[in-house]
Amino acid sequence: MREMILKAVANPPKIFWGPFLPVLMNFGLQAPFLFIFIGAFNVNPLFFLVSVILVHIGLVFLGAKEPHISTMIRAFGQTNLTSKNLYKVKGNKFAP
Repeated sequence: MREMILKAVANPPKIFWGPFLPVLMNFGLQAPFLFIFIGAFNVNPLFFLVSVILVHIGLVFLGAKEPHISTMIRAFGQTNLTSKNLYKVKGNKFAP
């Protein structure tokens, strides 16, 4: 096996010690709210800075407990699809 593959499996990508995908989702959700609240309600942006940092610290602890959380989120997104069954049965069947 190549060393690159082993390194990617053993060390998932991180942003400032936090798991890659949850950190991007945190910033991607809080950045629009920052601009909306500044424009609509004239809120101090330091509130959102503190909020981003606190959530990031929580994500760092979550990433230390489960380092492959990004992979698990991506896998859930791929398997959480509803399928069209040929016959009426309960639940999702992955066979066509």
